[in-house]
Amino acid sequence: MKRQIHATASVLAALFLATFWTSTLVTELFLSAAAVTEVKQLIAYALMVFVPLMGITAGTGFSMGGKGRHPLLVSKRRRMPFIGINGLLILVPSALFLAVRAKAGQFDGVFYSVQALELIAGAVNLTLIGLNIRDGFQLSRLRHTGQTLPQRKSII
Repeated sequence: MKRQIHATASVLAALFLATFWTSTLVTELFLSAAAVTEVKQLIAYALMVFVPLMGITAGTGFSMGGKGRHPLLVSKRRRMPFIGINGLLILVPSALFLAVRAKAGQFDGVFYSVQALELIAGAVNLTLIGLNIRDGFQLSRLRHTGQTLPQRKSII
């Protein structure tokens, strides 16, 4: 059951992030300021679902991976701090800042600088999450074919 929750949460989180990124880019490039404002507001509200999804993904992932030493587990474990820090320190504050600025009609240099930062950070997180999903599928295939993942040897 934990694997299903992890897989579902990680795919949904990636879809949310891809939707945020794509809708931002499309509205900024092709639509009106009113559309940008609407998208920014919707993204801010969607964070109430997205942030817990990321927490569930991380929590179930660390729980399932334990202290396993398989290279795919190690890679996934190394990416997670970057994903979390990027999300908590750049993406969430940027999304909230941009929603407030857009609602106030403040589409100035500061708005667009933060928007550029958010798009870059979002692309990085989307890439890292995609790599983690890829590695998760590979780990799942290994389990289904009966291969065991090496675990840390007990001293006792």
